[in-house]
Amino acid sequence: MNIYVIMKQTFDTEEKIVLRDGRIEEDGVKFVINPYDEYAVEEAIRLKERHGGLVVAVSVGPDRAAEALRTALAMGADEAALIADERIGGDEYSVSRALAAYFATQAPQPFDLILGGSFSIDNGSGQVAVRLAVLLDIPHVSSVTRLTVDNGQATALRDAEGDSETIELALPALITAQQGLNEPRYPSLPGIMKAKKKPLRTLRLEDVGLTEADITPKTERQSLALPPARQAGKLLQGDPAQQAEELVQLLRTEAKVL
Repeated sequence: MNIYVIMKQTFDTEEKIVLRDGRIEEDGVKFVINPYDEYAVEEAIRLKERHGGLVVAVSVGPDRAAEALRTALAMGADEAALIADERIGGDEYSVSRALAAYFATQAPQPFDLILGGSFSIDNGSGQVAVRLAVLLDIPHVSSVTRLTVDNGQATALRDAEGDSETIELALPALITAQQGLNEPRYPSLPGIMKAKKKPLRTLRLEDVGLTEADITPKTERQSLALPPARQAGKLLQGDPAQQAEELVQLLRTEAKVL
């Protein structure tokens, strides 16, 4: 079974966000595999352990994203590919087009299954996997918390806004992981040493047969701002009727929600 994992490098969840000139400051910041993508990497390795085959981690991003791919290799992935081209940017349409072109031209083996995280913790759009499935014309299931694969069929239990759904689908397919699918392993020292010798290809737009015009963004970020600082709370005085009256007044004049 040939399993590919689409993944992204994101800020460590404990990093403080600092804006400078309308952009997120990256100097000195620790980057990690997007946590939801870690579940996808772990599931791919577990499936390979059961069924055999190949696990390839693929990312679109800057050169530093190679570090996240090396972590996936240390966890147990066999190969990795990084599409690193500043012309791609962060637009989900552009990223999905680049990934689709990779699968059409550069994938070392035809894919049976593509795994990814349900969304990234930075943008949180959850669009790339859905767009990629459409471009590849394969079925897609999101937010999966349990997955079994056997004889060219997959059965996925997905989180559905507090409920759950069981979906059966034929491979090849694209499935995104939700928290609870598994517990990702830590890379072992032997795994880290082996990862240094595993193939990690770096590609440009031309390598996947695309031009800058092919990935023209469909969205544009107009501005970026931190949320307003939290204000101190207020203690309302008086009996319940007086407190209710003052609360309504504050909601109208200060919070402006009434």
